[in-house]
Amino acid sequence: MGLYFWPFVRISGMLLMVPLLSASYVPVRVRLILAVFITLGVAPSLDLPPPIDPFTWHGVLLIVQQLGIGVAIGLIFLVIFQAFVLAGHLASMAMGLAMASMVDPATGVNTPIIGRYFTIVVTLLFLLMNGHVLVFTAVMNSFEMLPIGLHFFTQDSLKLIYTFGGQMFEYGVAVALPLVTALLLVNIAFGVVSRAAPALNIFAVGFPVTLLAGLIMLIVTTPLLLPNIQILMNNAIETLSKLSLNQ
Repeated sequence: MGLYFWPFVRISGMLLMVPLLSASYVPVRVRLILAVFITLGVAPSLDLPPPIDPFTWHGVLLIVQQLGIGVAIGLIFLVIFQAFVLAGHLASMAMGLAMASMVDPATGVNTPIIGRYFTIVVTLLFLLMNGHVLVFTAVMNSFEMLPIGLHFFTQDSLKLIYTFGGQMFEYGVAVALPLVTALLLVNIAFGVVSRAAPALNIFAVGFPVTLLAGLIMLIVTTPLLLPNIQILMNNAIETLSKLSLNQ
């Protein structure tokens, strides 16, 4: 039973955080069934874990450990999506669309409209690049790097995880930076015009022009999503491969 129970706990933790499958529109029953089938496929290839009673303090600690490992794997892939959500927030504020928001079905919270656009495009690219296969491969490989037992991440491994989380801000800003810079130049130009012609109603003219410039820059910057998601996915796989067992 332990050969199937402990992997099931780790895989369930991964499904709590991993993009797409952790979304609120995916029923809990579907996630449980998926966790069961993945466990049935993975467990026969694993070494028999030590006999630990899950109803003891020893077993409870092992359950928390397996959930933590699964959540960490899912969190690493979640960072990839959140980087582009952050880019959408920055782009929306620069375009004056910060108040134009809609409910994100994945999280159930309001997200700026540009953030939803980036999320949809990145989701399609993620599936096109077999990102879902990489997620399942990563959780299978984790049983070799972090076998079932009362061992957890080392300090260096935890540092790798939260260092990778910092890349969410780095790449989010990198994606939105061309659009934000272009709109900053547009606003500077309007500032000069308002000084030269004070009678001009700059608010009536400025917003449509800023919005139009933002849409043009959005068309220009959308191709940048593909190389950035490729870099983030490669960094995610590299981070997972460096996780080591605490001796």
